[in-house]
Amino acid sequence: QVQLVESGGGLVQPGGSLRLSCAASGSFFSINAMGWYRQAPGKQRDLVATIASDGNPTYADSVKGRFAISRDNAKNTVYLQMNSLKPEDTAVYYCNAYVRLWAGWKEYWGQGTQVTVSS
Repeated sequence: QVQLVESGGGLVQPGGSLRLSCAASGSFFSINAMGWYRQAPGKQRDLVATIASDGNPTYADSVKGRFAISRDNAKNTVYLQMNSLKPEDTAVYYCNAYVRLWAGWKEYWGQGTQVTVSS
């Protein structure tokens, strides 16, 4: 079984920064793309950023220039550095990963971590 465990959420003032981490553990061959999604109350889950196995990132327009995604393949960990945070960034942030198992590729999600931006 594969688990994604997130950490780093919390309460921050507008303009502040937070760094989220997500570590994959369990039995698998490799991880392809990893990413972060977020879901605000009453809204759908939206893409924030993804990063390919070669390190190539993509971002939602709403976070370009403020957020940075990175990964450490040796640690099976993906990070999301969030700067210049705004109240509209408030949401539960979920980690996502496409993992290669013996039977093929499978998508996994973390349990979510709350990020609240408020003064």
